[in-house]
Amino acid sequence: MKLVFVHGWSVTSTDTYGELPQALTKLADPELKLDIQHIHLGRYISFNDEVTLEDISIAFEAARLRELGDETFSVITHSTGGPVIRAWLERYYGKSLIQAPLNHLIMLAPANHGSALAQIGKSRVSRLKAWFDGVEPGQRVLDWLELGSDGQHVLNLHWLSYSFSEAGIFPFVLTGEKIDTSLYDYMNSYTAEPGSDGVVRSAAANMNFSYIRLAQEAELTCTGFEGDCVSRLTLAEYKVPLQECAFEIIPRACHSQGAMGIMASVTRKNASKKRVVSSILECLSVGISSQYAAVSEAMVLRSDKVKKKLRHSMLVVRVTDDLGHKVTDFDLYLLSGADFNPGKLPKGFMLDKQKNSQNCNCITLYLDTNKLLSVAEGKMGFKIVPRPDSGFSYYRTAEYHCEPKQVSQLIKPDQTTLVDIVLKRHIHSETFTLVSTDEAGSFASLAGMQKE
Repeated sequence: MKLVFVHGWSVTSTDTYGELPQALTKLADPELKLDIQHIHLGRYISFNDEVTLEDISIAFEAARLRELGDETFSVITHSTGGPVIRAWLERYYGKSLIQAPLNHLIMLAPANHGSALAQIGKSRVSRLKAWFDGVEPGQRVLDWLELGSDGQHVLNLHWLSYSFSEAGIFPFVLTGEKIDTSLYDYMNSYTAEPGSDGVVRSAAANMNFSYIRLAQEAELTCTGFEGDCVSRLTLAEYKVPLQECAFEIIPRACHSQGAMGIMASVTRKNASKKRVVSSILECLSVGISSQYAAVSEAMVLRSDKVKKKLRHSMLVVRVTDDLGHKVTDFDLYLLSGADFNPGKLPKGFMLDKQKNSQNCNCITLYLDTNKLLSVAEGKMGFKIVPRPDSGFSYYRTAEYHCEPKQVSQLIKPDQTTLVDIVLKRHIHSETFTLVSTDEAGSFASLAGMQKE
């Protein structure tokens, strides 16, 4: 078996893999035919500002052809390495996955839905020991990693249509949820965030996610929680991936570094006691769909023991209009209860809220799942107040009220839900008029509106 390692972001040495490659060859079943000569250590440049995630995926293809040719291989990624290989898979084989020379995709702590830390700026991020060690990261990759980026959105929507079982590809996500106190940044609470490994949230790593598109009706048809007249948002589309992705939360593992890092803490001496090592070998042993299903089920049971009752979810909400324009100025409320009121939401349900600095039409909410699912009457919804709300081109306030059975579609523990809200763009009747020659002259009647 050919095995390729792909590291994370702004790594400058293959030492980042630690002794994991040697540990795997030591404990692997002889039938895997895995030895150190079959292992290739990836190294790529990501700390240059001009380099994009797409650039790295293209460079991976060139390196693969040089070193592996047409041979099939399996890959173990860490952190940003996961999105890199997913971008490669989509670019070269997205339309014909069965042609891909990939057997196993094992992602360790992947930032598939980004990281909350990416927004704090590259100079400050470079000082975080949990992710880097004095290396200033590249800006273009940092932009991709910011919660709610366009790059994530596009790549994740492609994932929804993949049929891995037909292609003979077996994807896995293994992530930690332990915080190493020695890696705290006391000026940044994200490094000690619940439901996170200090860098990537479990919900952001998980490739089991949902996509929802809500479309606004043109007319004002309902009463909002404040008694105002609003239009409805209706559920226009709901999707989940064609195939669930095996997902496991590894106990006592944080994102990186030697003491507890999901990859770097593995040594040849302690490998037999490391859950991540036995899980990786379990992944590599999968060869048919029935084995994949069995391993996936076992991972769920192990994760439930680690998580117990602590569950967290992410909502990534993007707002556009029906002409494709980004709507960047809006207020978003979560609603609950029989009258769909934000005042009925439980205290402490909102753990974090972050607007994407590059795409201001996108906001990511990090939620305490258990508290949110306890809402009165089992009902939830959204209210969006967009701007401008007057003038020649404007928007109207809208609400979405979901039924109790739909709450579980919207909020899933340890998962992300992508929500696209599509607003109706209203064009004032006087934006374009036809007048007779007797009325020729200036646009005096529109002057007042122009000033508004």
